[in-house]
Order: sequence, then C-alpha cells, then structure tokens
Amino acid sequence: MQASLSLAQARRIALAAQGLDKERPAGPVSARTVGRTFARLHLVQIDSVNVVSRSHFLPFFSRLGNYDRAILQRMAGTHPRRMMEYWAHEACFIRPDHFYDLVQWQSRKWVGAHSMDPELRHGVAAKVLETLAAGKPMTAAELTARLGHVEDQQRENWGWNWNAVKRVLEHLFEEGLVSASSRTESFERRYTLTSKVLPGPGAEAPAPEPDAGAAMDRLIDAAAQAHGIGTVRCFADYFRTPQKAAAVAVRNLVDSGRLEPVTVAGWDRPLYRHAEAKLPRSASGRALLSPFDSLVFERRRLEELFGFHFRIEIYTPEPKRRYGYYVLPFLLRDAIVARVDLKADRAGGWLLARAAHAESGAPGDTAVELAAELQLMAEWLGLDGVVVSPTGNLAPALAEAVAARQSHYPL
Repeated sequence: MQASLSLAQARRIALAAQGLDKERPAGPVSARTVGRTFARLHLVQIDSVNVVSRSHFLPFFSRLGNYDRAILQRMAGTHPRRMMEYWAHEACFIRPDHFYDLVQWQSRKWVGAHSMDPELRHGVAAKVLETLAAGKPMTAAELTARLGHVEDQQRENWGWNWNAVKRVLEHLFEEGLVSASSRTESFERRYTLTSKVLPGPGAEAPAPEPDAGAAMDRLIDAAAQAHGIGTVRCFADYFRTPQKAAAVAVRNLVDSGRLEPVTVAGWDRPLYRHAEAKLPRSASGRALLSPFDSLVFERRRLEELFGFHFRIEIYTPEPKRRYGYYVLPFLLRDAIVARVDLKADRAGGWLLARAAHAESGAPGDTAVELAAELQLMAEWLGLDGVVVSPTGNLAPALAEAVAARQSHYPL
C-alpha cells in the first residue's frame, strides 16, 4: 500500500530537499557550506541578466544569506573543480560527476553548428581544438581573431547571428570536447579543452560510461534527491532529459528502492518520494528566490505544491507585464507569500523594490519579514539600503517596514 501524505507534508519534503526549510546558518558562511549546498542542488542555472546579481549567485544567497561570491568563482575555476559548465536544465553549473552522463542525453542541436556545411565545420573544429590544446583559454572573439574570419553562408539565418567559430565552439561544447574555463567581466566564456577542466589523475574524476540507461538512472536519482518528492515530469525537467527515458529510470529506481510511490492529497498525478528525502516537522525558512531557482523550475509542480502561478516576464513587453521585469518569489516558512520586482541600482547604491505584491492569504508578518530579507540582500550586494516604490498591494506596508528597519539597523 502506498504511503499517503498531506500537501503540507509534501511541501516540507520539497523545501528540505532544496535546503530551504530552515533558518540560515549563523555566522560567516564557509566554502565547505557553499560546497554542501551545491552538492545538494546538483546544478545552478546560468543567465546573463544581471539586474540584481548573476543568476547562479542567487540560489546560494537564498539558502545561506550573506556569503562571499568569490567562493563560487574558486569552485568553478580551480582544480579539482567542484562545479563546471554544461547544458542541463538550461546552461548551468553542474557537478562534474554528472558531466559524462549529461553528454549522452543532452541534444541541443539548435545551439551549435549541426546545420553547417560538414567540411567547413570539421575544418574549423580541428583548428579550434588544436589552438586550445596548445595555449591558454580563449573567448570566441579571441579565437576568431587568432584563426581569422571564417565565411559561413548560413550566418545570416542564425538566431544569434554568431560567426562560424562561435557556432563550432558551441557545437564542441555540446559534444563535451570543450568547456568553459572561466567567464570574462562581460560574461563571455573562456573556452578550453574539457580534459583541462575535469579533475586530473589522482582525483576522483568521472569516467565515460557507455551504458546510457545507467547514466539516465543516475541523473533521475540525482533529480529526485533535489526534489524530495515529484513526478516523472518533475524529475525529467531538472536536467531536461527525455520523459520516456526518465520514466524507465523511475521504474528502475522504484525496483531498487531508491524511489517510493506515494500519494499526496490534492496532487492527482503519480508521485514518488526519494528514499533519502527528509520530512521536517515544520518549515522555518525565509528566502527571496531567483526567477531561475531550481525550486521554481517546473511551473506546474510549483502551482500544485504551493498554489503559486509564476511566469518570468523578462521577455514580455512592458505594457503586458503583471508584476514587473525581474520578479523574485518570496518564500516564508512553508508558503510563497509574495513577489517583488527588484533592481540593484549600483551607481546610486540602492536596492530598488519597484513593485511588491502579496499573495492571497499572505500572513500578517509578510511585509516585516520581506523588509528584513531585502535589507540582508542589500548588505550582501554592498548597497546602502532599500527603496520601495508605491506599486503593488504590498508596497505601502513594505515601505513602512523598510523605513522602520533602516532607522534601527542602518547598513
């Protein structure tokens, strides 16, 4: 007989799996703590939008508070690496032990040079690999300058209007032959051979695994750990793997005891709980969540679990936006109770809350707790304080709470 859970229990399982069920640790955040958080999440999404902070920095703030972002840079840039770039949910930092499994199951042919003339592609690829093998990591622009202009008749039809060298680089990146050594200040990848990025001899390096089914089992097991509880669709979406293959992996993991079928009141789809998932008695966390946070990846799950409908409105024309440009959901205890449109005004030194909306049924302390969270974020970003615009049903109370905090606790 399947175990039966309430929706509140399922929420707490999901929050615990993501490290969002407890209050943040007191005191300075160590590199070990950041590493444990990343190990729990398995990945963090990368995005070039820098309205508040680069998206891969935000999940760690949500879970740890005021931490040193240089820790992540070291994790992604020193050997042995604790994180590396590859396609997963989207472009992500991933745990290196997932790399070879993902290479077998990722198919982003629209990104690279699959449609390029094969002779041209192979010729450019050979030159790129030779150059990267012999020298330091280079950006696409630096490689283009080194190799010279390569004419690609199809460039004018390419979505990003990339040149041939950039297209081939992305093709090699998808194939797993090149990786990102680091990023420039303008967020361009510095490419290098993957063999120079993965841990070297003597370290616990992942090894190629020809068994695609076993690779999928490992990916779905990792996704289920990060979810705690979810559907096949949830688990497949985490690394953006095919649902049919994910369903086979789920059956394998049920057979091996890694997953347990469960039922949740009000969640009418086949559900599975991971064997290592914790069910805390209560949830006491508080967090502003990046629009690209792994808790909000799968929108249907988010709505079924938390009753929260979320849409990233960055690409929505301004007149059609409901809540703002860069909107962060606000998690308080075991519910998502508000959303706030944020912008870091680095020149002025302020964190701008351009709109603030409370969800239906938000608790009475929502504005006070959100004000505390915004002040913490401003401190983390090195800003002088918070300014609240009068937009949204929560804005008046939030402005009052922010003013009260800043009079008592100036940054």
